[in-house]
Amino acid sequence: MNKSNKIQLFQKQTVRTHWDDKKELWYFSIIDVIAILADKAKG
Repeated sequence: MNKSNKIQLFQKQTVRTHWDDKKELWYFSIIDVIAILADKAKG
């Protein structure tokens, strides 16, 4: 499986991600996460 760049779903909304092979870590787009949380806060 190619983990380089992948779109993840969180509560039916997309979050851009990137897999770092050297560190073996996922990185998430903070802009996407904040947009989801701000939308939830609005109610």
